[in-house]
Amino acid sequence: MDHDNTRNLIRQTAPTPTEHPNVSPAVIRRLPRYFRYLRELIRQGKLRISSGELSRLMGVTASQIRQDLNCFGGFGQQGYGYNVNFLYENICELLGVDAGLQAIIIGAGDLGRALVRAPMFEKRGVNIVSMFDVDPALIGRTVGGVLIRNMTELERFCSEISVDMAVLTLPKDRAAEEAERLVACGIRGLWNFTGKELEFEDSKVAVENVHLGDSLMILNYKLCENTDDKD
Repeated sequence: MDHDNTRNLIRQTAPTPTEHPNVSPAVIRRLPRYFRYLRELIRQGKLRISSGELSRLMGVTASQIRQDLNCFGGFGQQGYGYNVNFLYENICELLGVDAGLQAIIIGAGDLGRALVRAPMFEKRGVNIVSMFDVDPALIGRTVGGVLIRNMTELERFCSEISVDMAVLTLPKDRAAEEAERLVACGIRGLWNFTGKELEFEDSKVAVENVHLGDSLMILNYKLCENTDDKD
């Protein structure tokens, strides 16, 4: 069976991603790993891959991979494995890579300016449409092709431009207040780097609280544990 025919057969038998039921957070958090590994396989010209091969690459059991992908319809065929391009396209759809999501960055300090220059947004289909700050020395500047606006313009801007998410890099003591303000503007996704744990009762508001210090301390732990083993 050639690759195009197999691809068509899989399309006919696998449910579309929008048909999947509720999926556990653990599965969702593994999706970006599939995205990264599949993108690399495409760069290498790989056309198909088995769950066993993908397992060895990712360090996840083949059974776990099959269970994860079965949550969204499977996308594979027994005896063939997975069409790499087809699987990648579906993972991209699940992760909203082609959804045209638009974001703003709240806080144009060192972290905010570093993030706006990072290629990760473009590679993942997120368009940064503006930055906001309260510092007169920053307002009006352009960083990475993105204009820094005054926070006083936030409501008007969001009423004119569709904004899906906000990246929070402002001081911790302002995080909760500005988050409420952003949600009131109709923004439904917050990527929070402030160190303040944010949570909303409204299930339509999605929050990712990023604690860089936690990741550093886990690394500290591993280093100290390895040192103890040597003793």
